[in-house]
Amino acid sequence: MRTEGNVARKKAASKKKYGPKASKSVEREMHEFKRGKLKSGRSGKTVKSRKQAIAIGLSEARAEGAKVPAKKSSSKKSSKKSSSKSSSKKKSTSRKKSTGRKKSSKKP
Repeated sequence: MRTEGNVARKKAASKKKYGPKASKSVEREMHEFKRGKLKSGRSGKTVKSRKQAIAIGLSEARAEGAKVPAKKSSSKKSSKKSSSKSSSKKKSTSRKKSTGRKKSSKKP
């Protein structure tokens, strides 16, 4: 019975994954997100997802040198999953609008 208590104590004394600087960065980004002012990096579009806002905050904290775990590397399995999702959805094809006339091939 004593070993169970010791295991619980060891888990409680484990290191934190994120430092206080990372926490502040995420907090700042979430504040901007809630106000609707948080923009995506490349495209400049407004961020609409809470998870995206957190990811942006962690990314900026990482750049500042805060204690943040490394990004999860993208594996081939995850790329296969994303490609299968996109192939299962119906893709809309853009076609030119017809003028109403049918092209007939005239033979001389």
